[in-house]
Amino acid sequence: MFAAIGIFALLGYLIGSVNFAVLVAKKHGIDILKEGSGNPGATNVKRVLGKGPGNLVFALDVLKGFVGTGLPHLLLRIDPSQTAIKDLFFVVCVAGFVGTLLGHCFSCFLKFKGGKGVASTIGGLLVLLPLPILIGAALWLIVFVLSRYVSLASLALGVSLPVSCFFLKLGESQFWFAAAIAAFNLWTHRSNIGRLLNGTENRFVKKA
Repeated sequence: MFAAIGIFALLGYLIGSVNFAVLVAKKHGIDILKEGSGNPGATNVKRVLGKGPGNLVFALDVLKGFVGTGLPHLLLRIDPSQTAIKDLFFVVCVAGFVGTLLGHCFSCFLKFKGGKGVASTIGGLLVLLPLPILIGAALWLIVFVLSRYVSLASLALGVSLPVSCFFLKLGESQFWFAAAIAAFNLWTHRSNIGRLLNGTENRFVKKA
């Protein structure tokens, strides 16, 4: 099983390292690393190229997180119904998730640069914590509509995960896993937090 953890973490990293923001922007003749905020993620693509390309990148990043995390379901021939096997299987899926997220944020194809990982996190958590991430997605939408800050909405989503796990009584391992994801989300958004506190963060406004 330890070998499986390493293999799926590596596969997840390689999958995560494929940056769709760079690829989609390149199709439009844009180097997304040199435009807007310079961040190779869906938000920057949407800001630079518009709703269509931005939403496409977001959807592809969600799919990337889902596939990188869910590979064990496709490739391992085990019965996860037994408690002991179920716990180990969860760990293997977490390894794929962590690998995918690290690949997205520190892509080996972009000199270890990458996006914030929010969309890929959503995709992975649809496999690992489906109900908490659906609650978090609803909260993301509410915060975004009220504030027009993508970063603030993403931070609210991350913080909501361990809170949901606690109130839904999903188990200690799920809670601490969600707490780790929330902490990582805070770290990747540290520059956004600074700009939010300073009042200089970009917000989405409808163009006339």
